[in-house]
Order: sequence, then C-alpha cells, then structure tokens
Amino acid sequence: MAYRVANQFPIDTKARKAVGVAVPFSQPWVFTSTYTTKDAIKSNLINYFLTNRNERVFNPSFGGNLRAFIFEQITNQTTDALKEQIQSDLQRYFSLIQIRNLEILAAEDYNTVQVILTYSVINFGIEDQINLTFTNGWEKRHKISK
Repeated sequence: MAYRVANQFPIDTKARKAVGVAVPFSQPWVFTSTYTTKDAIKSNLINYFLTNRNERVFNPSFGGNLRAFIFEQITNQTTDALKEQIQSDLQRYFSLIQIRNLEILAAEDYNTVQVILTYSVINFGIEDQINLTFTNGWEKRHKISK
C-alpha cells in the first residue's frame, strides 16, 4: 500500500545545524540563529517587509517599502497598489512561497499600516502567518507578532 510522505528540507534533519539568522535582533549578542527552514523563511519574509527600496546595495528593488509608505497619503488606491507590489515581489524573491491571504489594514488618521500575511511553502507542508504593524507615531516604529 502506497502512502504520501511530506517533503522535508534536508537541513532540517540535522538538529544543531543553523539555517539562518533570526529577525528582529533582540538579544544582547549579535545574532540569534534559526534552526528550522520554517523559522528561516519567516525571518527572511520579515526582513523583506522591514527593508525599504534602495537599502540593499546590489539589489535596490528588494524590500516592502512600508516605512516609506506610511509617510504618503493612505487611501484605498495606495493600499491596493502596495498589496499588488508585495504580491509580485513575493513571487519574484520567494518563489516557493504561496500566499494564502494578504491583508493590508490602514488607519489613515494615525498613518499606521498593518500587514497580515498567511502563507505556505509549496510541497513542504509549512504554513505560517506574519503580522506587522508600521507607524510613524511616537510609539514603537514597527511591531512584530510571531
């Protein structure tokens, strides 16, 4: 009798082998390592959203540009354009990511944008969600919910 076995990234089979670097950098030491592909992909996606365009030296088109977006006038048209940009960028830079749901919630009066991304990794059974809030107010610049 045949049964389907879920694919697994080969590096996830080695318990003490680091896969990537965790974001945000909130520890007293320099970097915190990620030890699973799921955590590495999530950190890479958070890095994409926290990066503005032209911040990467050899890749100026990389980044969600959300910090720049909150200083523009927020309307339905601009949030729709931002959503399209994010969807096309995720297809370009993260080809294994399948977007399940992408919500951009804007509070025009407070120049706050909340991005909720639910995604899965194609053929690997990994599903996760990222919830980021960007604001230009006095409070914290961005809030990351894991």
